[in-house]
Amino acid sequence: MVIEVHAEGHGPFMQAVEEHKAKLVFALFCGSVDDKGGDKGQSWCPDCVAAEPIIHEHLKHAPKDAVLIHCGVGKRDFWKDQTNIFRTDSKLKLKSVPTLMIWGKPQRLEEEQCANAKLVQMLFEDS
Repeated sequence: MVIEVHAEGHGPFMQAVEEHKAKLVFALFCGSVDDKGGDKGQSWCPDCVAAEPIIHEHLKHAPKDAVLIHCGVGKRDFWKDQTNIFRTDSKLKLKSVPTLMIWGKPQRLEEEQCANAKLVQMLFEDS
């Protein structure tokens, strides 16, 4: 069964990657959960909210010993800053959320691709 890990922010994400470096790591980057207002308990990013259930449904297609690190990229204002660490880190180079990627490999799905069940399944199966 795929191990799921949550990390909030860049530092905790990198620590989780290090802890699971012996395994195949999938990383899902989403807007952090809004703990205030009408969207309490959900990401501020509507594409992330749409993609997450599809990604979790298709985890069954991933190798059983893999790890999925779900990383919150921060509040909307932090994410929109073009100089934030998620955008400038040479190993990540994120352009959008949600992004689902295989750590250390070029394969990734971005934005609405993450809500496409066939693409998500292919990413997990072809890893």
